[in-house]
Amino acid sequence: MSQDLETAVKVGSRRGAAAVLKVKAGEMSRNGHLFYLSANGVWLTGNVPPMFLEKMI
Repeated sequence: MSQDLETAVKVGSRRGAAAVLKVKAGEMSRNGHLFYLSANGVWLTGNVPPMFLEKMI
């Protein structure tokens, strides 16, 4: 996961048109999901249930 929309679009466009989904990370965290920040600044988690996703573009 990317920190912001600009980064998400840049990364997602590497292999064609980007499709960006917003992850309701705060809500996920409050529901017990764990997140990890990798050394290169990418956020990781085990899985994202569909109820925590919103389509951005």
